[in-house]
Amino acid sequence: MENAAYIGLSRQMTLRRELDIVANNIANADTTGFKVEQMLVGTEVGPRARNHAIRPSASFVLDKGVGRDFGQGALKQTGRPLDFGIEGEGVFFTVTTPTGPAYTRDGSFTMDAEGRLTTQQGLPVMTDAGELIVNPELGPVSVGHDGTITQQGQIMGRLSVVRFEELSVLEKGGDNLYRNTSNLEPIEAADAQIRQGMLEGSNVNTLIEITNLVEINRAYERITRMIENTNDLSRRAVERLGKVS
Repeated sequence: MENAAYIGLSRQMTLRRELDIVANNIANADTTGFKVEQMLVGTEVGPRARNHAIRPSASFVLDKGVGRDFGQGALKQTGRPLDFGIEGEGVFFTVTTPTGPAYTRDGSFTMDAEGRLTTQQGLPVMTDAGELIVNPELGPVSVGHDGTITQQGQIMGRLSVVRFEELSVLEKGGDNLYRNTSNLEPIEAADAQIRQGMLEGSNVNTLIEITNLVEINRAYERITRMIENTNDLSRRAVERLGKVS
């Protein structure tokens, strides 16, 4: 296989990965707090198929991972007293999981049988005083813009809302959660605003993602034709050399 075909194949491999990412963005366009993702592409220098000393190395396309845009999504009114939307980029609610703390922008919370404030998956939502236990008989809770939770005028705690100096330390952990993959400690996000009765929508622009989907498919088709043409040229060259000999 010629160098051009090798390089084209490396690009096709990243395009297939990029197609999965864009399709996932579109599928999560209505997911609460979802953050749009993008393929990170780089260059990897490697040996040529025919690496003579007078020729430079070939540059292949490299998958460098996934970038995530943590920009603010639109806040939507729900009217549910246990729906909380965060107004502020790069800040998260803190929840407890069996493997340690996790972080989310999805504020569609609920109460379990014991009166604990939890996620829809039953994970406790943390406050500055630990888990929040609510007495349903005392009526609904009220949440201020600073995250302070009160019930019948009594302060129950303040939602643990944090940020990271480097958002790259966060990786997806399933169930709309992020996990800290480093030793970097989160810091309190005192400037974040909590909106009760609202949820943050995803920041996916569906029109842009559909356009990206079309461009990826066209690019894949162009490279396929290029590889086919390269292989055809090689085949014809071999056939002609065979006739001459």
